[in-house]
Amino acid sequence: MFDKRTWIKLPRNVVVGHDVLGELGEAVGELSLSGPALIVTSPTPDRLAGDRVRAQFDDPETVSIEEARFDTIEEVVEVARATDAGFLVGLGGGKPIDVAKTASDRLGVGFVSVPTAASHDGIVSGRSSIPEGDTRHSVAADPPLAVVADTELIAEAPWELTTAGCADIISNYTAVKDWRLAQRLKNVEYSEYAGALSEMTAEMLVDNADSIKKDLEESAWIVVKALVSSGVAMSIAGSSRPASGAEHLVSHQLDRIAPGRALHGHQVGVASIVTEYLHSGEDGQWRAIRDALASIDAPTTADGLEVTDEEFLEALTTAHTIRDRYTILGNGISEAAAREAGRVTGVI
Repeated sequence: MFDKRTWIKLPRNVVVGHDVLGELGEAVGELSLSGPALIVTSPTPDRLAGDRVRAQFDDPETVSIEEARFDTIEEVVEVARATDAGFLVGLGGGKPIDVAKTASDRLGVGFVSVPTAASHDGIVSGRSSIPEGDTRHSVAADPPLAVVADTELIAEAPWELTTAGCADIISNYTAVKDWRLAQRLKNVEYSEYAGALSEMTAEMLVDNADSIKKDLEESAWIVVKALVSSGVAMSIAGSSRPASGAEHLVSHQLDRIAPGRALHGHQVGVASIVTEYLHSGEDGQWRAIRDALASIDAPTTADGLEVTDEEFLEALTTAHTIRDRYTILGNGISEAAAREAGRVTGVI
């Protein structure tokens, strides 16, 4: 008897568009959440949109953070308990949203995502990225109950954050290939639906790369829509597999070897050029990935990430040690193979 069960948690309300920040109160009101709101933000997004968000709730509390760390999460949890918060609102980029998401999961209360930048798919996914020392942890948490993404506000964010979000999505190409490889070689459970959605999202970014331009609100809309789709794919899969493969392992290793040099999305974008070459060889899609990244002003080389060739090669040859996730890197690739892949693709 077939008795396979899957529990998929998805946002109930997703509002994306021009000047939709004013609809936050309505989107949250439909969720029937009880208790006051605790707004988790950081200085810049608080200055840009904090008052507009607070005006839509009764007696909200606000906590401003500087970094996404585990002790920061505990501080937010303490404030939420002290104020008897009924739900948390993450306002800002990756740091406030990841902290609010993880804190709300620990508290067992609802979480609402209000991104002010489209820098990665954490705005809608059930994962948070929390650094600790020279390690970055991917933490499971419930996805937001609602996402309100004002494209007018997001279009005003630094352009490099938007290009990082684009690169993060484009790297889904190789993440899905790694997932399928793990299914074939390691019998890892694979979701055709989640894989197809993730691939479609990456293709949408590649096909529209020429129309993604700085200071163009339509570009913000395209990127946010792609980030939402990627987050939904992860929720369907119940893991980060649809959007995280060898390219993310390389990025995590770069965070250890050369911390603070480049944005996460840019790192996975460059790494995906090489991992696509490892998957498909000279005739693969690595040129399409490289050209799409170049057209949106995202880095395509180690130098563009402000890391040396040797640092990138070290990350590539040691990335398989990061976590127990089978990818095209297998049990590791030789320095000679890594150097050849970097040379052919122009990454080094």
